[in-house]
This record gives sequence, C-alpha cells and structure tokens, in this order.
Amino acid sequence: MSEPLSHDEFASRLRAIGEASYHDRHPFHVLMNEGKLTREQLQGWVANRFYYQTQIPIKDAAILSRCPDREIRREWIRRIHEHDGWMEDEGGIERWLRLGESVGLCRKELWQHKYLLPGVRFAVDAYVEFCRSHSWLEGVASSLTELFAPSLHQKRLEAFRKFYPWMGEQALEYGKTRLVQAPRDVEFALRVVLERARSWELQKRCLEALHFKCQLLWAMLDAIYLAYVIGVRMPQPPWSEA
Repeated sequence: MSEPLSHDEFASRLRAIGEASYHDRHPFHVLMNEGKLTREQLQGWVANRFYYQTQIPIKDAAILSRCPDREIRREWIRRIHEHDGWMEDEGGIERWLRLGESVGLCRKELWQHKYLLPGVRFAVDAYVEFCRSHSWLEGVASSLTELFAPSLHQKRLEAFRKFYPWMGEQALEYGKTRLVQAPRDVEFALRVVLERARSWELQKRCLEALHFKCQLLWAMLDAIYLAYVIGVRMPQPPWSEA
C-alpha cells in the first residue's frame, strides 16, 4: 500500500488492534473481575503494576523531549502532572500507593520495588526505551491503549466493590480518576495521530507502535499470572536474605 488511509479507516484500524489484543482479556484480569483472586495475588499485581506507574511520567517526558511542536508539548506535559502530581492534584502515583496500602502493602516496599518480577521490569523498561528511541509520533500512538482503558477501569471498580470490599474506598480512587482523565487524554492523542500521520508509512509505524504497547501490557500480566497464579517464580540469589 502506498496511499495513506482515510482518517476514518486509520482510526478503525487503530481501534481494531485494541479490540483484538488489549489486556482486558488476559486470564489474570478475568480472574480479577470474577472475584477469584486471593489477597496475595492482588498484592502481586498492585506491586508490579506500581513499577509501570512510576515509569509513565518518564516515558511521557521522553515523548515530550522529542516533540518539536510547542502546542503539543503544552498539552502533553499535563500527563506528567497527572501522574507525578501538580498543585492541588496529588497525582496517580500517590493514588496507586494508597491502593497498595489498601491491599496490605507498605509504601517503602512499593518504592523499593521489593516484589518486582523480572518479566514486568523488562516489559516496562522496553516501553520507556521505545519512547526514547522512536519518533515522538510513535510514542503518542503507543499511548492510544487509553482508547480501551475506561471500560477496563469501570469493570475493575465494579469488581473491587463487589468482590473485594475489604480493600476500602481508597482502592477506588485511582480508577475513578482515570475514568475522567483517560478519555480526555486519548481524544487529544488520537487527533494528533490522525492529523500528523499523513503517509501510509507513518500510519503503519503508528499501528505497529500501538500493537507493541498491547503486547507489553499483555507480557506484564503473563509474568504476574505465572508468578502469582501458577506459582512459578525466579529463585532469589543467596545474598538477598542478608
């Protein structure tokens, strides 16, 4: 193909990627939404996902640093503020820390990434490196998994309330905030990708970027499922107990 897709067809192909491979269909999320996870399994998910949360502002800063357009930078920097916190908003990282406390984890262990699995670290680090080494437009395209996030957050909130009431209300704060932030953020990101990817080559790279992001989110859950559901974990080195 040499001619670029129309905006409607391009948007349709972007959405089709998420419909086919977004991680809401992963067995771990299915177990979570059916109320079948133990406290330890929830702790494992929260602790490992926290590493991803801490890296979101870093990957967004990488995208920001490569973007030559002032108006896009002025909008994109809000994402960093949303996660790190800014002015009166405490930020998504703080809300995730409180989610950790709600499942029985302590802040110190979360910040130390005490329970971080190698597979999760590799997947998240690969995402940050992708945004550092690829074009800013591909980085923006990779963020379009937020097209599919609101329904996942909604299902998760419903599952937390119904099956895990012991977690308390603070466990819901992150998800409730993202129900508002994600649709607004992704509306801007989608508009940028549709307008700036003017050739088929650029469109193809954006489609590949979104597919890559779906793959790494799925890979993170693969590692968590293997460790906390199946029970296969990498042995600790002998000096780790010292």
